[in-house]
Amino acid sequence: MHISDGVLSPPVLAAGFAIAGFLLFITLRDVEAEEIPRISLITAAVFVASLVHFPVGPTSVHLVMNGLAGILLGKRAFGSVFVALTLQALLFQHGGITVIGVNAVNMGVPALLAWKIFEGRRAFPSPKREVYFGSLAAASAVIGTAMLLSLSLLAVGDEFKEIALLVLIAHLPIAAIEAGVVGLAAGFLVSVKQEMLVTAVCDGAKS
Repeated sequence: MHISDGVLSPPVLAAGFAIAGFLLFITLRDVEAEEIPRISLITAAVFVASLVHFPVGPTSVHLVMNGLAGILLGKRAFGSVFVALTLQALLFQHGGITVIGVNAVNMGVPALLAWKIFEGRRAFPSPKREVYFGSLAAASAVIGTAMLLSLSLLAVGDEFKEIALLVLIAHLPIAAIEAGVVGLAAGFLVSVKQEMLVTAVCDGAKS
């Protein structure tokens, strides 16, 4: 899910940083000190999960876990994803410095989508609603990231059309895996530590 330096055009890179900066401002401007440990923990999980890459033709796939960040952090998920990607670029050269903005948007926006999807569970009385909506949120986050990445590549030109399609297809199994993992995790957490899923931010106390 990382685009490397030298692939995208300067206008696309600039747009990525502009959008990422705006989203960082609106999602972190009212963050409080007691939220930092929680954000740091999930950031570490996203950082580690997406470090291991599996080659698929000219591209590669890896776990994304932005859906997990979304259901655990709410709107703070974008900042978590941004920090994880920045550290990966600086420490391990995964992606690149110039594409941090675009990569953060590609992974962070679907994380926010996952949060909103998961919040939809409140309207359903099913005892398994956390499992169902957690799975849907995770799958949507991965597919959303793959779609945004593909669109970023297509913005360069038709020469990336085949790779963009391959990215979408290659991440369908990842979406299924993360749907299962995150759904089960949400079901487990709601029974043992429900406050991990329902933060003040997600409940609307600060949004």
